[in-house]
Amino acid sequence: MAEAGWDEEVDVLVVGSGAGGMTAAIAAADAHGRVLVIEKSNEYGGTSATSGGGIWIPNSPLGKIEGLEDSEEDAFSYIRPQSAPNVPDSLIRAYIRRAPEMLAWLHEKTPVRYTSVAYPDYHVEYPGGKLGYRTHLPMPFDGRRLGKEILGLRAPSPAASLFGIINWRFDETYTLLFRPKGWPKALAKMLWRYGSDVPHRFRSIKDRHLTLGNALIGGLRLALKERKVPIWLETGLVELVREGDRVTGAVIEYKGRRKRIQVRRGLILAAGGFERNSALREKHLPGSSDPTMSGSQINNTGDTIVAAQKIGAGLRNMQSTWSAPVFRVPGEERARLSTIDRALPGCIIVNQAGKRYMNEAASYHVVGRKIVENDRSGASTQPSWVIFDSVFRHKYPMGPLLPLVPDALQAKGVRKLMRKADTAEALAEAIGVPANALAATLTRFNADAERGVDSEFDRGGPAYDRMYGDARVQPNPTLAPIAKPPFYAFPIYGGDIGTNGGIVTDEDARVLDEQDRAIGGLYAVGNNAASVMGESYPGAGVTLGPAMAFGYVAGRHAMGVNG
Repeated sequence: MAEAGWDEEVDVLVVGSGAGGMTAAIAAADAHGRVLVIEKSNEYGGTSATSGGGIWIPNSPLGKIEGLEDSEEDAFSYIRPQSAPNVPDSLIRAYIRRAPEMLAWLHEKTPVRYTSVAYPDYHVEYPGGKLGYRTHLPMPFDGRRLGKEILGLRAPSPAASLFGIINWRFDETYTLLFRPKGWPKALAKMLWRYGSDVPHRFRSIKDRHLTLGNALIGGLRLALKERKVPIWLETGLVELVREGDRVTGAVIEYKGRRKRIQVRRGLILAAGGFERNSALREKHLPGSSDPTMSGSQINNTGDTIVAAQKIGAGLRNMQSTWSAPVFRVPGEERARLSTIDRALPGCIIVNQAGKRYMNEAASYHVVGRKIVENDRSGASTQPSWVIFDSVFRHKYPMGPLLPLVPDALQAKGVRKLMRKADTAEALAEAIGVPANALAATLTRFNADAERGVDSEFDRGGPAYDRMYGDARVQPNPTLAPIAKPPFYAFPIYGGDIGTNGGIVTDEDARVLDEQDRAIGGLYAVGNNAASVMGESYPGAGVTLGPAMAFGYVAGRHAMGVNG
């Protein structure tokens, strides 16, 4: 029973229903805590639900099954030079040590299942970098197991589903992308799988075949359901209540009504970053303050970071994001992340002076930063232009621009963005770049493409580049000439998929104040916390991996389970 002055009393209150928050709630519940999860939107899952669901786990037990030779020292040697200097060694080592433990626990205690994949680290050139099996992807999950709870699950992003509705697996993405022999049958199978799910099909457009981030969140939601841990939707944090050196509760707004929640053991902040808050973007981030530059979902406005700062929490690396090149389609509330398309052979990215300025096939974090960092008068990169020809247009997608679909039948917003011309000179005029500069850029690139060596930026040299190339194109799967008219251009921007600076925490995920002293009873995980990776992005899954690992740590530590 809640004490006088409090409306409710729990052992652990988790703010945010993404993967980090849900993992924390499950861990606390398994330690016999009375747990409540609150979520300010009307859907659960946060940005995690819209993501690929990947987690980066070094020295993983699943990776070892695949033959990965890894160690804690290899992982530390890899992360340390990439992470920011102000990130302590102890925090990096805590993640490396606890992440494999979290993954083993997850498989033992929840319905979530991961598989280790041959996905190279983004920067294998660093000591300790690996060519695969540190990144893990979630296995598909049967959403029927959730019952009516499926209706509250946040949908995947438009770029992570077919037609923005039908969930696909990673292998299905490649089948539709490269269209090998038999691909129509694979497409028909996907359509049948979705359409034949009756009577659910008459109730909702949500796909109950959950994949990627939806599979992860679906499994975690079922685990919470089995433990009778409630999630209150449309419930936001108003302020934290601190008494002396400890947080004892929170004021929340539950469907328009304020409540005071007493917290006996721990309050865990797991509500994402601040990328959708224009004022905070203006104050902290380089580049645009426009929230639609972000591919993140719209609820990440930094409320919890501001609330923590008000009671003395320290902040770190607030200028940093998980950077990304993005497409901005009119009428869509979030930008679309560009991952595979810009690495495919037969396209380049140029600035408004008509020149290339980077390796287009590098990781999205690197490319996103390059776009922002190279923006200058006379050679602006916001936007830059992706240039390709009719061969590419027929074979591959470019962001929301779909192959095989005639130009006239593309979505209205896509048609509005696309530029098309019969000559490179006319295309230059259409996008406002110097024709002679664009012609020279294409001449040099086409000559390099014929040889299979990018003499300017070594595109296709690193292992990561080639993973997203077309293996049918040799000698370099990321290079092909841009020579057959008509020619196309599509605007691309330097944006993000979230912020990764935030609240300072220690190896137990406890929030530290500005003098590096722990604030009792307060924890932060995921993009609420300053990332253990600093300003770097070492591999696929370094966002969710630490969120879940430190969520696991926070939930247990709050309940007095150490180690």
